[in-house]
Amino acid sequence: MITLETVAATGVFSLAWLMIAVPAVAAALLLVSGSFFDRAGHWLAVAAVALSFGIALWLFIAMMAADPEQRAVGVPLYTWIDSGTWSISAGLLIDQLSILFALLITGVGGLIHLYSVGYMAHDPRRRRFFAFLNLFVAAMLLLVLADNYLVLFVGWEGVGLASYLLIGFWQYKPSAAAAAKKAFVMNRVGDLGMTTAVMAMLALFGSSSFEAVNAGAGKLDPAWATAIGLLLLLAACGKSAQVPLQAWLLDAMEGPTPVSALIHAATMVTAGVYLVVRSNAVFNVAPIAATAVVLVGTVTLLVGAWIGTSKDDIKKVLAGSTMSQIGYMMLAAGIGPAGYAFAIFHLLTHGFFKANMFLGAGSVMHAMDDDVNMRHYGALSKVMRITFLTFSMGFLAIIGFPFFSGYYSKDHIIEAAFHQNALIGWAALIGAGITAFYMTRLMLMTFFGESRWREGVHPHESPKIMTIPLIILAIFSVIGGVLMNSWIQEWLEPAVGNHVEELSLMPSAIGWATMGVVALGVAVGWFFFGQRRVPEEAPVSKNFFTVMGRNDLFGDTVNDVVAVQPTMLAARGVVVADHTMIDGGVNGAAGLLAKLSTQTRRLQTGQIRTYALTMSLGVVGIGVVMILSQLG
Repeated sequence: MITLETVAATGVFSLAWLMIAVPAVAAALLLVSGSFFDRAGHWLAVAAVALSFGIALWLFIAMMAADPEQRAVGVPLYTWIDSGTWSISAGLLIDQLSILFALLITGVGGLIHLYSVGYMAHDPRRRRFFAFLNLFVAAMLLLVLADNYLVLFVGWEGVGLASYLLIGFWQYKPSAAAAAKKAFVMNRVGDLGMTTAVMAMLALFGSSSFEAVNAGAGKLDPAWATAIGLLLLLAACGKSAQVPLQAWLLDAMEGPTPVSALIHAATMVTAGVYLVVRSNAVFNVAPIAATAVVLVGTVTLLVGAWIGTSKDDIKKVLAGSTMSQIGYMMLAAGIGPAGYAFAIFHLLTHGFFKANMFLGAGSVMHAMDDDVNMRHYGALSKVMRITFLTFSMGFLAIIGFPFFSGYYSKDHIIEAAFHQNALIGWAALIGAGITAFYMTRLMLMTFFGESRWREGVHPHESPKIMTIPLIILAIFSVIGGVLMNSWIQEWLEPAVGNHVEELSLMPSAIGWATMGVVALGVAVGWFFFGQRRVPEEAPVSKNFFTVMGRNDLFGDTVNDVVAVQPTMLAARGVVVADHTMIDGGVNGAAGLLAKLSTQTRRLQTGQIRTYALTMSLGVVGIGVVMILSQLG
């Protein structure tokens, strides 16, 4: 990494901080302006993210034009902590990894902002909503552009705050308020890992900068390297909704649909993958921690896919899908140098097609009076042509249809998984088949078959302000993979040290097997939901897989038994101890003093003769003591 002072294009990189500052200032203005921005504040938010995207694109072009060894630039901002031997600076790192995230966050995030102008047009608190969106983008940019873990943690917590505000935006709904609280609390569990890991870095390296940690990781004691790796994994599980901290993600669908798209495609759930890949130096010397990342990712990709097969809520099917796809990314990141670039590759393509499908789901909900139940849809392809066609591009991308974006990124991960371990490879392959099944189910229940619309519902296409972002995202869902396939490994190699392989546009043997499994998943979905009438109410099922899927594999029940009830029991114990020991001691002392004061008060009679007698007895007593002391 080189510093800003040594870069020829100092004017370009010196503006990097504006990427964060512009949406942050816009958020502040929208929050404190009162009613001044009620009519046009949303355009201020859209312009702020558009400007950040322009800066990110400018920096990316400048980096592309620079020599490879000059592409990673450190941008110092100010000295944050300077006390005794501690001196911690706040700065930014513009390198091959962070710039891709910046483009994703501001590019896809900007389209989500534009879509939200139409989606939230009639919400009375629209100005506040856009302020929260801008805050989310600013916090996520700080997270990925930070040059050290301590500054990263500030963005990490900012994302947690913004997600709480957005998931619970309609807090008058008890379900939305509860979902926001659940996401906030479960993420704080993951944050325990993050804070402990950063403290360990400060103690071991004397710094939390990426440069210092990367330089010192190779000299770490294996136990410490493993501990830091596992702590970072815990943090990643919280932010990226990986097992065992996945239960908040489906409830987060209570927020407005653009929030779901922003969280799932461009910001929050990608943070955990970024953290693992950015910490590659630690995981490279901690094989136990890296193996744990692989196992967590593998389990989660199957759990998320399983959940997606049984949901009737269109947003929750996509939420289970996100959990599963992030699992693929974590699996790839855990593989190490052979998988880092593929994890980021799939993260980027996933950002395109998942944002496309979430916003498409919002378009469907907009047409169906906010009904999210796919059993009440059907035949929407006839009345929502743009939404149908754009959503179809996302569908083909996520199942890995040849030459669509997911075909390249996910298939690379499956191949890398087979090279790592046959069992992990088979799990990833099975996950691809299940993905094809539940996404085919979603497409058939939503866009095909007979209409099952509720009385009074008249579906219609969304306005252009909503369909234009869908079209742009659909285009990148098609071409995003082929655009990045040939260069992303070489581009990321200086930042993550990945192993560069020669990749072909044509499928390998594992690629052909993957396509066969995907085709089987599509066929099974068509058999059950394309050839049969879909009932308007979910039939009661005693099938183990269906029951488990509908109940999110009883994740909430497990959390209740493992965490909530023990915590409540401990809290009740603390209350009892407080009442009996602490309050008992304080109240006992107070009672004793009260009794003593009651007895002492009786000496105060108010009669002069009593006081004179007391004084006389006192004088006699003193005299006796003095005489006895003289005789002794």
